[in-house]
Amino acid sequence: MNRSVQDQLQAVMADPQYAVLRRSFEIYYGNPERDAAMDALYGTFVRPGDLAFDIGSHVGDRIGAFRRLGARVVAVEPQPECLAAIRVLYGDDADVTVVEAACGRERGQLTLHINSANPTVSTASGEFISAAAGAPGWEEQVWDRAITVEVTTLDHLIERFGEPKFAKIDVEGFEADVLAGLTKAISSLSFEFTTIQRDVALRCVDRLMELGSYRFNAALGESQRLSLARWVDGPRIKEFVRTLPHEANSGDIYAVLD
Repeated sequence: MNRSVQDQLQAVMADPQYAVLRRSFEIYYGNPERDAAMDALYGTFVRPGDLAFDIGSHVGDRIGAFRRLGARVVAVEPQPECLAAIRVLYGDDADVTVVEAACGRERGQLTLHINSANPTVSTASGEFISAAAGAPGWEEQVWDRAITVEVTTLDHLIERFGEPKFAKIDVEGFEADVLAGLTKAISSLSFEFTTIQRDVALRCVDRLMELGSYRFNAALGESQRLSLARWVDGPRIKEFVRTLPHEANSGDIYAVLD
């Protein structure tokens, strides 16, 4: 983390306006080992000067990783509190463009369900909320308010900013909708999955296989380390997702074009 972002982070964490995000800041910032692992992983996909998309930026830790690697970043985030924090942390960086929107299958508007106590799981997916209801490990999650937000698509972002070398997608059960808004294969990307909605991950894999000849790997939780010794095809990564224990909870599938 560079000195400017570190200084701004201290100011943000001391500001009562961002109290709801304090837990996220503590989890996603200030861990040098995690940062190093994240940089090593993303460094296999992006190089200095490359363009990266951060779809579902939350508090922007992936923006930080991409910038440490010298990549330009388009950060897409619909939550007002998160947007405000990102703009404080990265607003002085000319190589970070912030887009105030959700990402989906078509442009327009949608309802975003906010989890005020845990904004990292705010979602545009009613199915995600239904899947979480009563699921072990999700008992205390409550989506207590809803807001209307603008929606962009991956295709439109590419039209505006150019094709990314890498796109990270983390949108709490809405990942398949995001990929439905992409009609041309990009060289590499990741999307989050959860064990309460494995079907979403399977649909994402199917969509990518429609777009191009991709190979896949996975990182569990926030490990930032690939779980498989080698990259595998679509059917094999789908089997990996199907056979994970529920306790694995979440992770990211990585995809690269052959």
